Amino acid sequence: MTASDTHRTIDAVWRIESAKIIGALTRVVRDVGLAEELAQDALVTALEQWPEAGVPKNPGAWLMTIAKRRAIDRLRREKNLERKQEELGRELPPEEPGVEPDEVNDDVLRLMFTACHPVLSTEARVALTLRLLGGLATDEIARAYLVSEPTVAQRIVRAKRTLAKAKVPFEVPSGDELAPRLASVLEVVYLIFNEGYSATAGDDWMRPALCEDALRLGRTLAALAPKEPEVHGLVALMEIQASRARARTGRDGSPILLLEQNRALWDRLLIGRGLRALALAEELGGLRAPYTVQAAIAACHARAATPEDTDWIRIAALYEVLAQLMPSPVVELNRAVALSMAFGPEAALGLVDELADEPSMRQYHLLPSVRGDLLAKLDRHAEARAEFERAAALTRNARERDLLLKRAAECS
Repeated sequence: MTASDTHRTIDAVWRIESAKIIGALTRVVRDVGLAEELAQDALVTALEQWPEAGVPKNPGAWLMTIAKRRAIDRLRREKNLERKQEELGRELPPEEPGVEPDEVNDDVLRLMFTACHPVLSTEARVALTLRLLGGLATDEIARAYLVSEPTVAQRIVRAKRTLAKAKVPFEVPSGDELAPRLASVLEVVYLIFNEGYSATAGDDWMRPALCEDALRLGRTLAALAPKEPEVHGLVALMEIQASRARARTGRDGSPILLLEQNRALWDRLLIGRGLRALALAEELGGLRAPYTVQAAIAACHARAATPEDTDWIRIAALYEVLAQLMPSPVVELNRAVALSMAFGPEAALGLVDELADEPSMRQYHLLPSVRGDLLAKLDRHAEARAEFERAAALTRNARERDLLLKRAAECS
C-alpha cells in the first residue's frame, strides 16, 4: 500500500470511527472539546505510524486505544490519575482492543444530543455535528457552507465553550425532555441534508456530499433509536429525496425540475429503503408527525411511474395535515402548488397571494417563483415574467437564478 493509499484509508477510517471515539472519550472526560482534542491526537499518531507500520487489523479500535491512552496521560498531568486511570483502565482491553457495541452506540447517541443541544445556535449545531459526528475537517465544512474557514473554526470553538459553560450533561434526555431534544437533533440532520439537496448559495444547485453526510447521520440515528417513529420518518424522507439526485441536474449542472426529470435515473434502491423506513415510521405511530407526513408526500412522487400518474389529490391532503402539524408560510406555499396540480392554478393563486403579506416571505424567492408558474399557466405571461425576474433577483444560487431567468424569457 502506498503512502497516499494509507492516507486515504486513514481519512475513511476517521470518517467512520471519529464519532465513536469522541463519544467514548466525552463520557469519561465530560468535555466535548477535550475529547475531540484527544481524538485528534490519536489521528495524528495514525498519520505518523501507519504509513511505516501498516494499517492495523482493527483500525477503529487502534485509534480508540491510542485516544484513551492520551486521556490517561492528560489526566495524569492534571493529577486526577488515581481515580480516572482506574476508570479508563477498566475500559482498555489487554492487547488488540475492541469495544462493546452497545457502549459505543450509547456514546454516539449521547454525542448527537450534545452536539445538537438547543443552547447552541443553529449554525453552531450544524458545524459541531459535522465536525464531531461527520468527521469533517474545518475547511471541509467551510467549503460546504461557502463561509470562511475562520468563521467555522470560531463557531466550533464557541459551541464547545458554550456547552462547557452551560454544563450540558453528556446524556440522552428522557421523559418530557426527550421530544424537544430529539426534534433538535432531527432538525440539524435535515438542515444538513437540505443544504446539500438545494444549496442556498453558490454556483452548484446541489452538494451531494452533504446529502450523504446527513443520510449517514440519519441512518446511524435510526439504528441507535429504533423505536422513535420520527427518526424513521426523517430517514424515509431523505432516502426518497436523495433517490432523485442524478436526475436533478443536467450534464452542465443546470437544475431539472421534478416533473421534467428522467425517472429512469431515480435510484430504486434508495426509494425501496425510503419506503421501508416510511412503513416502519407509520407502524410505530408516526402517521401524524411532520417528517413522516413529508416522507409520505415524497413517496407519492416515488410511486408514480410518470408525472401524469402522480396522486396530487393525496399530496394536497397530506399538505393539509402537515399544515396542521407544522403551520408555516412555506408549508402553505407547498400546499398551494399541490392544489394547483390537483385542481388547477386558479384554486391556488388566492392562497399564494395571501402569503405575499407574510413578513417571512418577502425575501423568499420561491414565492414569486410559484406565483410566476401559476400566472404562466393562466396565460398571464407579462405578470408571470415579472414574478420570475423578481424570484431570480432574490435567490443567491447561480444555477437557480439562470433557471428563473430562462423561465422569465419563455414568458416574453
